[in-house]
Amino acid sequence: MVWTSSLECAHNRWVDGVHYSTVVMMRVLDTAALLHWPADKLVGGICAESQRQEIERVSPQRSMLVFALEIDWRQVPNDWLEHARKVAAKSGDLPRLSDVDLDVLALALGLDVPLFTDDYRLQNTMQNAGKNTSSIDSSGAKQVWKWQLRCTGCRVKTEVPANVDRSKKGPIKDCDICGSPMMLKKVK
Repeated sequence: MVWTSSLECAHNRWVDGVHYSTVVMMRVLDTAALLHWPADKLVGGICAESQRQEIERVSPQRSMLVFALEIDWRQVPNDWLEHARKVAAKSGDLPRLSDVDLDVLALALGLDVPLFTDDYRLQNTMQNAGKNTSSIDSSGAKQVWKWQLRCTGCRVKTEVPANVDRSKKGPIKDCDICGSPMMLKKVK
């Protein structure tokens, strides 16, 4: 809550005017917040349009409540999405982020506001970029990691490219040298 006080001249008399307003911190909310936070904490949050389908799929009943709230639903500009892909590739987290994760990340980076998420990959990407995150219902990531691709055959190591295929598990791509699968490994 912010308040200001000022003196104003009205009809040749000084009047003490007081103005009250509520300051709402701009913040991007991941789907976990939409699913678990009380309604009053969600109001004023910023979310990606792609999260609408995700919340309807995961919890149709909760989606009715969430869609009735004053949430700032946004389409993600392509240049923000491309920037998010590059930032996630630099940390090495890109291969394990979903399309919705990338949209949420793009909003937080593009608006330069905190991201509220329990997703360790999103937290790691934001923290590698020097940006703020807050957890929703967990203790949050304890360390910041960098990831790279390592070949299961010739053991060559490479950075994660920004145009890599994404999936929740398994090999990321085939090695350019020997053709063996490349896996995501933590940089030591």
